[in-house]
Amino acid sequence: MSLIVRRGLMSKPTVCFIGCTISVITWCAGGPGWTQTIGDEAELERLRVKAEEAIASDDPDGAAMAMGRAALMAKRLSLLHKADDGDAARLYQGAESLFRSQEHGYRAMALFRRAGGQLPASSGVCGSLALAQGNVQHAINDLTGVAVPTPALLERAKGWRETAEDWVTVVAAMITDYQCP
Repeated sequence: MSLIVRRGLMSKPTVCFIGCTISVITWCAGGPGWTQTIGDEAELERLRVKAEEAIASDDPDGAAMAMGRAALMAKRLSLLHKADDGDAARLYQGAESLFRSQEHGYRAMALFRRAGGQLPASSGVCGSLALAQGNVQHAINDLTGVAVPTPALLERAKGWRETAEDWVTVVAAMITDYQCP
């Protein structure tokens, strides 16, 4: 039996009923706000991993772009949690600062390469590293001493803190290596 014949045999009310049932089950299971938050958190993680893969593939421009998007997603999550949970909002603000710091660091790497890799680095590279240094300090302040509301967020916060502490060392080494004042 061909696809056209089978399509004609299925009644339209049945198709509508099946579609409506699936929609109701999907939206009522978690509520639209909850499902969107879970989606945003998954997107944040996807963008972070994408940036790590880009930097591992020696693509600092791609890494900077992905980290910039991750920072925007963290900002969105901090605004979503601002009204109902101030501690979670502060953690996402810390994540945003960390991701901005990494974005600036990766951007500095890309600028240094585009400029030919000559030392001392240009003022644009050093300026990006100064922004990275300031943002990572802000991230450490936001990620330290906050009561974490959920176990899942606790694991993320712990990872962000460790990354921020490691990133302080990385930025300091880049400033030294690029001979920034």
